[in-house]
Amino acid sequence: MTARRRRQRLVRRGLPALAGVALVAVAATSVLGESNAERAAREFGAAWEAGDYARLHGLLTPEAKERTSLRELVRAYEDAKATATIVSVRTGESEEDGPEVRLPAVVETRAFGTIRGDVVLPVRDGAIDWRPDLVLPGMPRGSTLTRQTEAPPRASILARDGQVLVEGPAEGRTTPLGEAITHIAGQVAPAADEEQRRALYARGFPEDTPVGQSGLERILDERLAGTPGGTLRAGSRVLGRARPRPAPPVRTTIDVAVQQAAVEALANRLGGIAALDAQTGEVRALAGIAFSAPQPPGSVFKIITAAAALEEKLVTPSTEFPVETHTVIDGVELENANREACGGTFANSFAHSCNSVFAPLGVRLGAQKLVAMAERFGFNADPPLAGAAPSTIPAASEIASPLELGATAIGQGRVLATPLLMASVAQTIASEGIQRPPTVLPVRGTPRGRRVVSRSIARTLERLMIGVVESGTGTRASLAPVKVAGKTGTAELEDTTRDEDDPEPAEDRPPGFATNAWFTAYAPSRDPKLAVAVMLVRSGAGGDTAAPAARVVLQAGL
Repeated sequence: MTARRRRQRLVRRGLPALAGVALVAVAATSVLGESNAERAAREFGAAWEAGDYARLHGLLTPEAKERTSLRELVRAYEDAKATATIVSVRTGESEEDGPEVRLPAVVETRAFGTIRGDVVLPVRDGAIDWRPDLVLPGMPRGSTLTRQTEAPPRASILARDGQVLVEGPAEGRTTPLGEAITHIAGQVAPAADEEQRRALYARGFPEDTPVGQSGLERILDERLAGTPGGTLRAGSRVLGRARPRPAPPVRTTIDVAVQQAAVEALANRLGGIAALDAQTGEVRALAGIAFSAPQPPGSVFKIITAAAALEEKLVTPSTEFPVETHTVIDGVELENANREACGGTFANSFAHSCNSVFAPLGVRLGAQKLVAMAERFGFNADPPLAGAAPSTIPAASEIASPLELGATAIGQGRVLATPLLMASVAQTIASEGIQRPPTVLPVRGTPRGRRVVSRSIARTLERLMIGVVESGTGTRASLAPVKVAGKTGTAELEDTTRDEDDPEPAEDRPPGFATNAWFTAYAPSRDPKLAVAVMLVRSGAGGDTAAPAARVVLQAGL
C-alpha cells in the first residue's frame, strides 16, 4: 500500500466530527479516495473501454498531444486491436504509485486468450503523458506488438440430414456428392483484395489464409474457419499464447435431393434456381447464378404490382379490363407477348400476364406506391446471404415518365432481381404475407418474420397464382392433383417499347434469345412446403422453359 493511500485511510478514520470548513473540504476529498491522477486514470480507462479515442486524447498532457495527434492515437489503438485481435477491454480501480498510476486491465482477444496486467500511466498535473506502449497491459517501455498466428483446419459443411457436402483442408476442398454440390459449395482462395486481407488479419489469421470467396464457403466462412491461435509479443515479452481451435462441422439447411433436382432442372443452361422452405425461409437449394447476377424479372414482378393494386383497392379479382393486344403510354406501344389479345377479369389478366393491363395499372398506382411495395418485398435491401447481390428498383423520384413507370410495373425498365429474391417473394405469399429472411442455417420452430402484405391480400394473390398454373401461362408447372401457385415471367432483354415508325430488328438469332425465362411458385397451396424461383438466361418464354424446370424442383421437395 502506498504512503498516500495509508494517509487517506487514516484521515477517514480520525477526522474529528467538529472540524473547520477547511478540514471538512479536505475530508471530502479524502473520503472520495481519489486524487487528480487517479481520476485521470479512471477516465482514461472508461474512454479506452468505450473506444472513445477523442475523449482519451483530451486527457493527455500538452506535450503528449503535441507528440501524438488524435489521428495517430486512433491508429495506434486500432492497429493494436487488429494485431492482438481484441474483442473487449475492461479496466479496474487505479492506484497511484509515485509519479505513475497503475490501471489494471483485462483484455479479451480472439486468438491469444485473455491478457491481464497493469497499464502504468505516467501522470503530470492530472493529465496522461501518453506513449504508444500504453495500448496494452504488460508492454515494456518502448516495445511494439508483433504476432505469429496459425489457422486451424477448415470445418466440413453438412446437409440438413448430416450428409457431407464439403470437406478437406482449405487448400483442397472436395465435394463427395459430386456436381450438384459444386453449384452451391463455392470456392476457397487467398484474400482477393486489400480490404479482405485487413479483415482476415483483424480476425487473427495469417494474411495468406484461404477464405471463402463464393457459395456456402463464403456465406459460412467465419463459422468454417475456426479460431486462429499463435503468440502475441511486445518486444521479446510474450503477452498471450493460444492454440488454433478448429470449428465443428457446420450443418446447413440444404436438402440434397432438392439441390440435385435444381441442378438437373438447370440442365447446364446459364441461369439460377433457388428453393426455400415455404414457412421458415430456410434455403433448400441454390443452383447456378441463383443469387449472384440480378436480371430483369419480367412478369414475375407482376405479383408485386398486383399486391400494391389490391392494397390500394384499385382492383379485385373480378375487375374487368378491355381485351387488347397492346397498350399505348406516352405515344409508345407496350405489347402483350406475341401480340396476344388479352384482358377480361383481373384474375384472367394475371393468369395470362397481360402487359396491356399491368402497365397502365402501374401508372395508376404511381411510382411511390409501386416502389414502396417492391421494397417491402426486399428490393433495394441488403441481401440476407454473404456474397449475394441486391435486387434493385429505381427510386420513385428516378422513374421519370409514365412510360418508364409502366415498364417498371411489368418488371422491365431498370428493375433487376435474383431468383433468391423472387423465391422469397413466393415464400412471403405462401406464408400468408409474412416474409422470413432466407438462411442456410437451421432455425428452431418458425421464425417471427416481417409482415409485407395482409393475410387477405396474400390469400388473394395465392388464388391468382393458382389460376396461372391451372389455366394460364404456367400450366407446365402443374403437379395435379397437388395445387401449385405460381407466376411466369418472360423478360425482354432489348427495348420493351417500340415506336410504330421504327423498323423491326433483324431476326437472325436463335428462338428465345432475346428473353430471359422466369417462373416463381410454391406448393402445395393449402400447406406450402417449398417455394422456388427459376431464371434461365436467353431461354424464351417463362411458361415454356422455366415452369417445367420449377416443376422438377417442386416435385423433388414434395
